Amino acid sequence: MRTAAFTELGDPDGVETVERQEPEPGDDEAIVDVRACSVNRHDLWILEGESPLVNESTLPFVSGLDVAGVVAETGDGASVDKGDRVLLCPNQTCGECEFCREGPENMCQSFMLYHGGFAESAAVDASRLIALPDDVGFTEASTLPTAYLTAWHMLRKTDVTAGDTVFVPGATGGVGVATIQLCDVVGARTVGTSTSEEKLSRLRDVGCDHTVESGDVDEIKKEVRSSVGRVDATVNHLAGEFTQLGLEVTKRGGTQAICGRTAGATSEIFAPKFFLHQQEIVGSTMGTQPELENLVRLVADGKLEPVVGATYTLEETRQAFADMDDRDAFGKLVVEPQSA
Repeated sequence: MRTAAFTELGDPDGVETVERQEPEPGDDEAIVDVRACSVNRHDLWILEGESPLVNESTLPFVSGLDVAGVVAETGDGASVDKGDRVLLCPNQTCGECEFCREGPENMCQSFMLYHGGFAESAAVDASRLIALPDDVGFTEASTLPTAYLTAWHMLRKTDVTAGDTVFVPGATGGVGVATIQLCDVVGARTVGTSTSEEKLSRLRDVGCDHTVESGDVDEIKKEVRSSVGRVDATVNHLAGEFTQLGLEVTKRGGTQAICGRTAGATSEIFAPKFFLHQQEIVGSTMGTQPELENLVRLVADGKLEPVVGATYTLEETRQAFADMDDRDAFGKLVVEPQSA
């Protein structure tokens, strides 16, 4: 079968089409014919050599978390049937620690993520497959497991409800757009930033209430405070200097959730105001399988329409990574391995 594999670490030039043997299902596994798999910042970090799990000795490496497709074959004990339309929850957990027993599962002490979706077929844990209704397309479904699930879980961790206002710095990427849309679903107002007015225009089209065209934290703080006031929560996938910015625009007692490090792996905060204002900063990684099932229902019910920025054949996966690296995309980039 064909795969889009990382043959060198560094940049998108290291992505090539590589032939591999067809997978066979083990016990409790299923083989899924992959119709769509979205590209995430997580995949790009691996390609850039920033993951401790992948190095030159493990190449070629096939990434891809967000698998949507059709079950082609099942192993003994699998909980799905051949021909089922499915979406993979990429969470991999030990099933034994306190968090696996009592929840939430994404706090598992051995938490990992599935990789292998940039291929024509993928062998997966059948218990992690979610049934896809016929009216939910594979491409739109593949946007959900990482970006939309991460955004949904962050909104829950920050206790966002109808009437709240949420600040989303860097709001035109996958998690940012997802946050804007999901806030709209729950009835919360949003403030989003970007350095591109073209992207901000599209962001307003999908429900953003107030936009700020700037990448400068001081300019953003001034605009948010003067135009909106202090917000109830901040959903931050950038980290770096945007962590302190989030505190500066969030109300007393408000919460900021951080899920990424696109703007920097370290953040410096001004402690006095942080504790005097009794604010909270919480870390957030992915979400739970029941939460992903809920997102599928939102799409099926017509309450959520995921934004797809572009689609690519398997042979065009290198270009998909180049587009993500250039940060020109709006919404999710999706590889469709069986589209050619």
